[in-house]
Amino acid sequence: MAIRSLEDLLADGVEGRGVLVRSDLNVPLDDEGNITDPGRILASVPTLKALSDAGAKVVVAAHLGRPKGGPDPKFSLAPVAAALGAQLGRHVQLAGDVVGSDALARAEGLTDGDVLMLENVRFDPRETSKDDAERLALAKALAELVGGADGSGGAFVSDGFGVVHRKQASVYDVATLLPHYAGTLVATEVKVLEQLTSSSDRPYAVVLGGSKVSDKLAVIENLATKADSIVIGGGMCFTFLAAQGVLVGTSLLQPEMIDTCKKLLEDYGDVIHLPVDVVVAEQFSADASPETVAADAIPDDRMGLDIGPESVKRFTALLSNARTVFWNGPMGVFEFPAFAAGTRGVAEAVVAATAKGAFSVVGGGDSAAAVRQLGLPDDGFSHISTGGGASLEYLEGKELPGIQILES
Repeated sequence: MAIRSLEDLLADGVEGRGVLVRSDLNVPLDDEGNITDPGRILASVPTLKALSDAGAKVVVAAHLGRPKGGPDPKFSLAPVAAALGAQLGRHVQLAGDVVGSDALARAEGLTDGDVLMLENVRFDPRETSKDDAERLALAKALAELVGGADGSGGAFVSDGFGVVHRKQASVYDVATLLPHYAGTLVATEVKVLEQLTSSSDRPYAVVLGGSKVSDKLAVIENLATKADSIVIGGGMCFTFLAAQGVLVGTSLLQPEMIDTCKKLLEDYGDVIHLPVDVVVAEQFSADASPETVAADAIPDDRMGLDIGPESVKRFTALLSNARTVFWNGPMGVFEFPAFAAGTRGVAEAVVAATAKGAFSVVGGGDSAAAVRQLGLPDDGFSHISTGGGASLEYLEGKELPGIQILES
């Protein structure tokens, strides 16, 4: 069965109907509670605006961070509700609870076009429970906010792609109770990822960074047979270098993954490309003095914090003729200016390939944050994904519960 879209729901008519929308509004905050990257909020606006403009009574469920089993003021969605309201150009109410008396009273008082945000859904431990009955109980309470758990009036729109790989109450179980649809964001993400796994134009280049090989192992294994080149940077590159017998000083290392990396290099050595130079320092600090050394000459008392300029040149050459590019993970500690050049150089190479007609996808929160922090234009890439873990699991070939249930 094909997934029904937001357009299908709007065609059926939503004026006066309650619509529950699961959005991904898990934005980064600084120590003062200010939003440092509003990308996920901006990506959620089209679906919410379309429903509000069409007269739906919109109830938004979302999470922020990982609260430990109950309400925690530092994870309140208050700053998110304010920022979303500014983007929608209308007041967004914030309930004082998830499905309690305040949420219920506010939901009952909604008029056509109103938007209500529930407090952080993870404040209710049933959201992430492994117990099916507990999750279903929360899902029923959520469904009742928009017209009843029997589906008599409400509808559910899944628009939080960053959580569709989770079997959680507001992602999966609520879709078993209400007529369900994919929002604009989820539909776009699925279409983009299908393109990356099936009909990719060649040459197909994959750029992987981040800290751990174990986080990207299944993606490497799945894409190594599809891609023409896989470029590896970030902290994970040092485990690959160690697998080649290189001493990596005090760099981040996963010793238990060295044998796995050896096997990958044996099987796909013609596809996998590693840095030839790295930027090292004595300590992990923004104030540390950077020094560029060959990848096989890292001093024993230094740690690698970025790929070097020669590596950027080589990686840029590989990307220059690509027709499809998937990039997930920074090349170094881009948050520190002295160690941001590698990420910037590779990002600029992807932008250049895109300008020549390549289809480029940036996947993962860290990569998206790097794009914005380095001042690169969002429209320099074909698509910037909002779902790091979900994107990776899709590319690994895994079933995503939040997508699977929309097909039923």
